[in-house]
Amino acid sequence: MKDNIGVSALRNKKKNDIKVMVVAEDHHQRMAFSDTVRSCGFTLVGCMSQAQLQEKTVLADVVIDIWLIDSDYDDNMVTATTVSKPAAVLVGFSQAPYLNEATQYAKWQRKLKRKLAQMLELPALMDAPVHKHDGTDTDWQYVVFLGASMGGPSAIKEFLDNLSATLPVCILLAHHFNKTMIDTLPRILNRHNDWHCQVITSSQRLRAGQCHIAPIDKQIVCDSTGRVILLEQAWEGEYKPEIGQILKNTSDVYGSELINIIFSGMGDDGSQYLDLIQDNNSQLWVQDPSTSACPSQPQAIIDSGYCDFIGSPTDLAQKLTDYIGERAVKASLP
Repeated sequence: MKDNIGVSALRNKKKNDIKVMVVAEDHHQRMAFSDTVRSCGFTLVGCMSQAQLQEKTVLADVVIDIWLIDSDYDDNMVTATTVSKPAAVLVGFSQAPYLNEATQYAKWQRKLKRKLAQMLELPALMDAPVHKHDGTDTDWQYVVFLGASMGGPSAIKEFLDNLSATLPVCILLAHHFNKTMIDTLPRILNRHNDWHCQVITSSQRLRAGQCHIAPIDKQIVCDSTGRVILLEQAWEGEYKPEIGQILKNTSDVYGSELINIIFSGMGDDGSQYLDLIQDNNSQLWVQDPSTSACPSQPQAIIDSGYCDFIGSPTDLAQKLTDYIGERAVKASLP
C-alpha cells in the first residue's frame, strides 16, 4: 500500500469538487470503489482497468485529486499518477465483498472511508452514511421479482394489466427469450397499462411504476441501496437470464420486502434456492399450472412445498394488491 499525502489543497474544496480516478483489474472491485467514491460525495472522473487507462491520451489535462488503484503499480502507473499531481494515491486496498453481502460490504466500505479520512485528514468523511435501503430513500416499499419462460408474455401482460402502477412496488422481470425477442418484450408489456417496461442496459435504480427487464447477454445484481447493477459478464448457467440466480440475490438483499412470482415456463429454473428464500422470509407465489401455456416451471415450485400462493395472473395481481394493503394496515397498528 502506498500513500502520497498532499492534502492541504483539498481542505478548502467542497466534496463534490474532489476528483477521483479508479483503476482496478476486477470489474467488481471497480464497482465497489466507484460506489464508495460516490457515497463520500466525491466526483468520479474515471473507472477503468490499467489497459484502458493506457489508451487514454488526455490524462495530463484532467484534474485528479485521488487515485484508487487495485492493479500493478508499475512504471506506467507511477508516470500517470505523477503527471496528475494528486493529493493522495491509495494502492492495494483489500478486495471488496459482493454487494449482496450487505453486512460484509458495509464493513469493507467503512474501512475504505476510514482510510481515506486518515489520508486526507478529513474526519468528516466518516459522517457520510453508507447507503442502505430503509424505506425512505426510494419511492417503493417492495420489490416484485417475476420469472417466466415459454408462454410468459401473455401471462405477465395480464398480470400488469390488472395491477395498479401507483402501488409502492418496483418490478424486476427475468424472462427466457432470445436476444431478438427480448427487445420486443417492452412493447408487448407496455400496451394498455401504466407500467413502464424496459430492458436493463445500464446500472440504475429500481423505481416504483417500472418493470425492469433483465438482459440476455449480461448478468445483473441488486444491492441494498435499491440499485440494479449491470455486470460485464455473461450468465453462467443453462438459462439466460438465470431466474434462480436473480431470485437468490434479491432474496438475500431484500428479505421480507421481496415478493417472487413464477409464471408459465418450461424447466425448473427458479427452484434451486427455495430453502434460502424461505429463510429470508421472502414471498413465493406461482401462476396456476392449469392457466399456464407451459406448466412445468410453476409446477416445479409447487412440488417443492415452498409455494405461498397459487393463482391465475389476474388472481396474482389481486393477491399482491391485497398483500400490500394488509401489511400497511398492520404497520399502522400501535
